[in-house]
Amino acid sequence: MTETVETAQGADRRLIVEPGLAARVAAIVEPVLEGLGFRLVRVRVSGTDGCTVQIMAERPDGTMVIEDCEAASRALSPVLDAADPMDRAYRLEMSSPGIDRPLVRRSDFDRYAGNVVKIEMAVAVDGRKRFRGELLGTEGNAARIRQDSSQTAEAAEFLLPIEEMAEAKLVLTDALIAESLRRGKQAERERSEAGHPAVVLNDNHKAASPQNRNQLQRVSGEDRAQHEGE
Repeated sequence: MTETVETAQGADRRLIVEPGLAARVAAIVEPVLEGLGFRLVRVRVSGTDGCTVQIMAERPDGTMVIEDCEAASRALSPVLDAADPMDRAYRLEMSSPGIDRPLVRRSDFDRYAGNVVKIEMAVAVDGRKRFRGELLGTEGNAARIRQDSSQTAEAAEFLLPIEEMAEAKLVLTDALIAESLRRGKQAERERSEAGHPAVVLNDNHKAASPQNRNQLQRVSGEDRAQHEGE
């Protein structure tokens, strides 16, 4: 059973990953999240409020509920305390990917085909690093996009290696919002039928549970956890 799970996870590994300190944090938290049934989407270390470590995660179906964020935060806090990857005090912020989410796995590029995406390449393609257009899906470990016709005289298609992308992100459109709401309602129905009713998060939601030095507080209508790491 373990070998089957590891194989499945490896087959759909993240192809767009973080550099530097964020990569060190990702290496610590990813196995913990996988053990809980979640997938790591992104780790970002920023100077917000001194220093904030944002960990973005989801279930394999792309959903994340408030209880999931809280469970992940409770599990990650002691692990990060023990590993101590940061050289300064920090806040731990657990969140869902949100509607205009990052795309990091090949399955993400297939799941959200038909939507508009913005891509920043780490390695230039045809002398360019920035692309925007309709996502058409994948071919191997590359994503195919049709560039907006407004950007050039004619619409053009590009095949972009996913592992050579610095960032790929969905663009917020009415169609994307409608699709996100549909996915959220479907996931909520499935969880309710399984006996686990919960509100599915369709927007960025940050939450965690108080543990040790964690402090739960209400911020702008969202449950946001602040973890003061040492």
